[in-house]
Amino acid sequence: QVQLVESGGGLVQAGGSLRLSCAASGPAYSALTVAWFRQDPEKESEFVCAISWSGDATKYADSVKDRFSLSRDSARNTVTLQMNKVKPEDTALYYCAARTMPDATTDRGSYHFWGRGTQVTVST
Repeated sequence: QVQLVESGGGLVQAGGSLRLSCAASGPAYSALTVAWFRQDPEKESEFVCAISWSGDATKYADSVKDRFSLSRDSARNTVTLQMNKVKPEDTALYYCAARTMPDATTDRGSYHFWGRGTQVTVST
């Protein structure tokens, strides 16, 4: 069983930066594709970004492209989401998710493992 733990959320001013981490434990971390989704209470869950298990392929939502970037550290079993130039509309609960398939998909239903989330709040 894979366990995912998010960290790094908090309060940040608009235009600032924040770094989120997703630490994975359990078997076959290197065989996991990892994604981030976010949920605002007044909106539907939204795909943010994903990285393939090879780390060679990434996918970003248009709303965060050119501002957010993903990387993975296989030695530390960690995926990092670097958030730059954040906006108030980035405010949400951010969830890390993983699946045992190689490609980075935006399909929420295809991810089998989920963390509990970390809150990101962007102030004006």
